[in-house]
Amino acid sequence: MNLLNNLIVGTLPFVPKQIVAKIAGRYIAGATFPDAVKTVQQLNSIHAMATVDVLGEDIFTKDQATQSRNASIAVLNGIAENRIDSNLSIKLTSLGLKMDKQFCIDNTNAIIETARVHNNFVRVDMEDRTCTKATLEIYQTMRSQYERVGIVIQAYLHRSEKDIRTLAAEKANVRLCKGIYNEPPEDAIKDYKGIQDNYLKLLRILFESGCYVGVATHDDVLINGAKKMIVELGVPKERYEFQMLLGVRHETRNSLIAEGHRLRVYVPFGKDWYGYSVRRLKENPQMAGNVFKAIFGVGQ
Repeated sequence: MNLLNNLIVGTLPFVPKQIVAKIAGRYIAGATFPDAVKTVQQLNSIHAMATVDVLGEDIFTKDQATQSRNASIAVLNGIAENRIDSNLSIKLTSLGLKMDKQFCIDNTNAIIETARVHNNFVRVDMEDRTCTKATLEIYQTMRSQYERVGIVIQAYLHRSEKDIRTLAAEKANVRLCKGIYNEPPEDAIKDYKGIQDNYLKLLRILFESGCYVGVATHDDVLINGAKKMIVELGVPKERYEFQMLLGVRHETRNSLIAEGHRLRVYVPFGKDWYGYSVRRLKENPQMAGNVFKAIFGVGQ
């Protein structure tokens, strides 16, 4: 079945969107902000926090980037109005990073200023390696002006240890994840255990430095490694949280909450759901196998 799942992943571009929507719907709150609010309220009811993301990465005009900025500002206002426990995640490509860096900085500043007004927090997501340097530079610009802003580091990149040590010295708020983009071996670790080992190495640096850390993983090896490290180093619960994607590993999520760990769920919404859905299915070939079942009625 693994071979079949991998074959299905390769044919995803040819699968009707309605089939992808049926299978990947668990990963997405919906098309509108009220959908996201409902999802966050459900998460809050089980003592999970959230981070909301308006779906849509690369844009091609400044008008599109402005619309993306305004959508993020509206989300922050909506979070405050609805009194839900959530912050905001943003991707700089959706704010014009690849068109005009200063324009992107201005858009990012407007979003983080709105978060400041509401005493909320903005997480600057990391994208593929072509964006890493500029994303870190813009994050540093924002961090020099605002406290409630954080960054994401991908453990599979060779450069990440250097970046982590710089951020650790500043006691940055860091979400540490494995990384999902298909990068070349000169830029990224390619073997699974190598990525796991580097993740735990970077996590230790962050914990030992006193950073606030978002431990973003669904990997049992990393979850258990993080828990052992937390006990070993005496990391207080106020200095870390586990982070997971919407729709993934509910039992593990609920167990972490029951054990008393802070936990945040990534809640994406928006009309640009298709690209995000395909990426999630590519990351999880077993889930992609459900596409086969949906098309042919297997096991229905």
